[in-house]
Amino acid sequence: MPTASDPAAPLASRAPLRLAVVGAGPAGLTLALLAARSLPQAQITLFDARPLERDISGDPRTLALALGSVQLLQRLEAWPSDVAQAIHEVHVSQAAPTLRHPLFGAEGEPVVRLSARELGQPQLGAVLSYGQLVAPLQAAWQAATAREPQRLLSRFGQPVAAIKPMERGVEIDAGIVEAYDLAVVAEGGVFAEQSRKSLSHDYHQNAWVGTLTLAPDSPPGLAYERFTRNGPLALLPLRPREGQRRAALVWCMPQAEDEIGSLSDAQRLTVIQSLLPERVGRLQGISPLKCFPLGLNAERSLVAGRTVRIGNAAQTLHPVAGQGLNLGLRDAYALVQALRDQADLDRALNSVAWQRAPDRWSMIATTDFLARSFAWRWPGLPIARGLGLAALQALPPLKNALARQMMFGRR
Repeated sequence: MPTASDPAAPLASRAPLRLAVVGAGPAGLTLALLAARSLPQAQITLFDARPLERDISGDPRTLALALGSVQLLQRLEAWPSDVAQAIHEVHVSQAAPTLRHPLFGAEGEPVVRLSARELGQPQLGAVLSYGQLVAPLQAAWQAATAREPQRLLSRFGQPVAAIKPMERGVEIDAGIVEAYDLAVVAEGGVFAEQSRKSLSHDYHQNAWVGTLTLAPDSPPGLAYERFTRNGPLALLPLRPREGQRRAALVWCMPQAEDEIGSLSDAQRLTVIQSLLPERVGRLQGISPLKCFPLGLNAERSLVAGRTVRIGNAAQTLHPVAGQGLNLGLRDAYALVQALRDQADLDRALNSVAWQRAPDRWSMIATTDFLARSFAWRWPGLPIARGLGLAALQALPPLKNALARQMMFGRR
């Protein structure tokens, strides 16, 4: 049997690994908690510019998590089931194209329906706010550091100014310079604020985000993705508040044609209502909307020497598929598994880069194609997209395979 001094021993049982995690968002905290459990000999330091005393529980940004991500957080005992809204069905449709086709049904609109029941799953995923997810993850991490203060360290309120590669490790500059065997960067941010990575493209589109109040009889747990002429419009179900059904709105629009900022709330609600299928019902209200420019910004590999980037730090995607955070959590899981099972650190990092590539690049390519396609004004393109949706609905094995990839990633 390998011993801690045996070069064939897994990293988890060898000499302590000094691991720095930069960023205490969902991906960084998940990685830190996974590493704390799976790498008992590792010394883990979590850095974040945000002071620990700053309350993040009220951050309203909406997150959509696939079933695989929910299951991972449940295993970490950090899933807030009391505030998350389960997604039981996804309704993907396209606003009626110029020409009708029998495959589109009586209303001329192609539809794909993904159902958790049909897939034999309790749910397809869940929706909650950023603060509702990060707060329990941070509490779990703080509890872990209290149990093992010599091994698990928090450096909140200490922004990392630089990460410098060195032989067999990295130097982290966060006020003082310290050496680590491995740095994992999980600080992502939004596209407009990021430095450009190896693969970058500005879609010249905006995403307007906010909250809609739905009709009282609106079906619970139902998410909508609507392909319109100008871009995708998504409704993600939220937990009811004060007896009112609600949904998070993500409304994408070309910047050159974007007049949403000049509309009143009543006008915005009218336009949104006209774009959605009748099944949504009558919209009751709309919150103030925030606008974010959209683009693709991705590294060619998660790994560069002894630095690994995960989540938005590795790939910032268009929200059309809602997979950004899910990719980041799968990145974190794969990295910790490789560190646990591989004897050599560099070999473990190489295996992560290769293992994660198919999942990453299939999702990058899919979202990039869909995002670019809304800028095309080719004759017949809406019909072609509609035929593709209709064909997907007509082929259950293909539809179910796609649904499973969205829930668990490409395996």
